[in-house]
Amino acid sequence: MRSILFVLVRSVFATGTLLLLAITAAEAQQHSARPKIGLTLSGGGAKGLAHIGILKAIDSAGLKIDYITGTSMGSVIGGLYAIGYSADTIEKIARTIDWDILLSNQSSLRSVFMAEKEEYGKYVLELPWVNHKFRLPTGILEGQELWLKFSELFFPVSEIKDFSKFSIPFKCIATDVGNGEAVVMDSGEIVSSIRSSMAIPSFFTAVSIADKRLIDGGVVRNFPVQDVKRMGADIVIGSNVSSGLLTSTNVRNAIQVLLQVAFFREAEDHKTEVPLCDIYVSHELGRYNMGSFGQAMDILEEGIQEGRRLYPRLKHLADSLNAIYGPDSVKTDRLPHKDKIKISSFEINSLRNTTIEFFINTLDLKTNHWYTAKEISDMVRHAFGTRYYNRILYALHEQQNGSYKIIFEVEENPLAFAKVGLHYDKFSGISAIVNLTTRNFVTSNSRDLVTLNIGDNFRARAEHLQYIGRHKNFTSSLSAQYDRFDINTYNSYKTDNAYSETGLYKRQYAIFDFNTAFSTDRRFAIGMGFKMELFHYKPVIVSTTAFKGDNSIPTAYGFIRYNSLDKKVLPRKGVKIDAEAGWVLKQHPDITIVEDGTDDPGAAADVSNHPYPRTVLNIESYYRVSSRTTAIASMQSGINFNYTNNIMNEFSIGGLLPLYNNQVTFAGLPEASAYAPTVAAFLGGLRYEFLANTYVTGKANMLFTNFINQSVFFDNPRFLSGYALTFGYNFALGPLEISAMYSDQSRKLRSYVSLGISF
Repeated sequence: MRSILFVLVRSVFATGTLLLLAITAAEAQQHSARPKIGLTLSGGGAKGLAHIGILKAIDSAGLKIDYITGTSMGSVIGGLYAIGYSADTIEKIARTIDWDILLSNQSSLRSVFMAEKEEYGKYVLELPWVNHKFRLPTGILEGQELWLKFSELFFPVSEIKDFSKFSIPFKCIATDVGNGEAVVMDSGEIVSSIRSSMAIPSFFTAVSIADKRLIDGGVVRNFPVQDVKRMGADIVIGSNVSSGLLTSTNVRNAIQVLLQVAFFREAEDHKTEVPLCDIYVSHELGRYNMGSFGQAMDILEEGIQEGRRLYPRLKHLADSLNAIYGPDSVKTDRLPHKDKIKISSFEINSLRNTTIEFFINTLDLKTNHWYTAKEISDMVRHAFGTRYYNRILYALHEQQNGSYKIIFEVEENPLAFAKVGLHYDKFSGISAIVNLTTRNFVTSNSRDLVTLNIGDNFRARAEHLQYIGRHKNFTSSLSAQYDRFDINTYNSYKTDNAYSETGLYKRQYAIFDFNTAFSTDRRFAIGMGFKMELFHYKPVIVSTTAFKGDNSIPTAYGFIRYNSLDKKVLPRKGVKIDAEAGWVLKQHPDITIVEDGTDDPGAAADVSNHPYPRTVLNIESYYRVSSRTTAIASMQSGINFNYTNNIMNEFSIGGLLPLYNNQVTFAGLPEASAYAPTVAAFLGGLRYEFLANTYVTGKANMLFTNFINQSVFFDNPRFLSGYALTFGYNFALGPLEISAMYSDQSRKLRSYVSLGISF
């Protein structure tokens, strides 16, 4: 009972204090003006999403906000509210954003040229070669998609360069990296201003505005209450999601040390800002951090709950002010209505390695046409998808006739990059993947690359890709690849408990390939080519039946490729199709069959070199069932028609990852568990993300073999079934997956571990 009385007394006291402040402010202005209410939203990364709950309480209370200031995520949320978005609309935006794409250096895979998709987003580290040395960026994330999302959201006020002209006057805070001083952003391009305000040191790249390099305002003023007071606020509502500095015992890693040092000054500034608030909201979000965007919905809900607790105080303040000064007109529709604009001219700055014509053609920009914000963003994504550009920003300037001039600020990618990745799986072992990619090195409009897989198994690949035509719809590619693997062999499945490793091969493989392709868009390509494959097999541990020697396989082929996946790693929606039909020409086998450790010259007579047609079809599809659940379905098929024991032409069955040529993955068996000239496999599965970047995947598959042709050298069952359960975590080095798999035919439970993206 005493606690209830205490709460009531405190509530009455707080309300009385606010009324006294309002009355005092009114008397000071000779009763002629209603007290101005300011709102300040702190920085805090992902935790800043909790501010939305306070905005919802403000809207519900019917309280009119006159000024807004914010830093970092507070500037994002505050800026959206200032230009006219309602709290409910901002909540919907936060719930539908793909934070994984937004907070990465990747654009959607769908915007990338078909010829570039296999290499896109593959490496952990990419270092540009600038002025004869590798250059480190000012931060990990450039965030092209973040720029574009801001451009779309702030599109309705794109012509307003004075932030005091917004529906609610607005200012945000950045830090000048040159002198460490706070920079108050109150005019210019709103998108650049907000992006600079949230450029957390070493995480986001710095932003150049005028002659300054700007980073996160939270370094010096994370809670800019003094700025909203200077704007004219008489009563200040402050929402603070920052948890302040960690204690010494809680600073346990390099990231925490970096952030601790970066925000030393902000901690001192915070002590002077909090007392300036009349209503101060301190969110208890200790179990989250600035990067907890995977828990965005949980943070949002916490903010909504805090807003509900705050609502009675805000409602009482609104009612009290209305009683003294009369009802205030609170507009519910403050956002300017601007669905489309007419672009009459353009300007492009900072191009060096590409031409204006190339840039405009990839955008497909037409003057005197009408565009929505999304259409402009899609055009920018198309240009970004060429891989020639690191960042593409645009600003809109209204002309006297009501049309707009669009000005592009372009930062091109350097023409050379060194890239590094790390990969491990039980079959190929651990390896570092090192890549050098250059553009326009041999010819203009081209890409050359060399990739080395250095580790337990050596692999190398080189490619020259040439774009042809004005819109880069035609490509030609010349490539070579060499692989060296140790491959186990397994005995028959037909006897009880007999499934086990029986032999070991050293396998060397090389391929030389030339093809041409035509792409109608960023998802589809059709083409033809010729390839020569060279094999060399040498038994190290000889099984009951083995073979050794060489073969060369020339093939003329045509192909169709389709890729609408949204991401390269852990896609959530889209379809990928690789279809190839070819004619295998006369081969030149030089092979010896080994039976029980002894060469069998007679068996080699069964080896054929006859030409034959073949088809390969791989389809994988992903469907987003819910925000956390993705359905997976795939089909793999390989058919050697008129196969007559063309040895080394068979399809190799097993493994969870595609690692080498002619492989058909199968959940339940290790790589190279079986070989067959005709194969069809079907898989279904579900992936559930139960924590941020942490997921579990269940898969079941079945496989049919030998339904058209059968080899005399391999004796395998005609039907296989298997299952896999995978626990995964996606982090900086790529996905780490630990799997348990089982096959009904082998009757063995096996483990499978993989890390990163394979060669």
